[in-house]
Amino acid sequence: MIIDLLSQEHRTIERLLAVLEHELDIFDRSGRPDYEVIRAIIAYFEIYTELYHHPQEDRVFAKLKVRDSVAAAKIGDLAHEHQEGAKRLRRVAKAVDAVLSDREVLRQDVDNIIREFLQHERRHIMMEDRDFFPAAQKALQPHDWIEIASALSPRKDPLFSDATEARFDALRAHILQLEQEAEAERH
Repeated sequence: MIIDLLSQEHRTIERLLAVLEHELDIFDRSGRPDYEVIRAIIAYFEIYTELYHHPQEDRVFAKLKVRDSVAAAKIGDLAHEHQEGAKRLRRVAKAVDAVLSDREVLRQDVDNIIREFLQHERRHIMMEDRDFFPAAQKALQPHDWIEIASALSPRKDPLFSDATEARFDALRAHILQLEQEAEAERH
């Protein structure tokens, strides 16, 4: 089901946000984070989230507005939220580029930009999981889901699917390493 796919993608996004936060913590301690990993996270958001994930959600939301306008109104302007998230992502990319090109930039400014992105993305995912997806599951009809599915891109997640892209290899390995370290700390 489409909602299951979108929820699975949210779990991937949450993993990426955790890695980005881990790298930011290294940066905050005046260390050198893995900028290849950070750039891969930015690329993932630019490519997969913006071009595939959000358009799928927007299609579901458009149907929800038709089927249950009250529920859609409670959720708000999803397309606008997605646009604002893209703007925050561009600010993150510019801040990282500034650091990498040795331009004068305050560490606190970079930290604020990335933390704002992390906070908004987490809040957005939580709202969609809590409010949007259940409302869509309740209101949409079987033929709505068929119509939405027919418009979906056949593109697979480039990070955690059988269609993995080479540019995400370092990121995937880094995520798995961090998860293993976290698991080891718990035991």
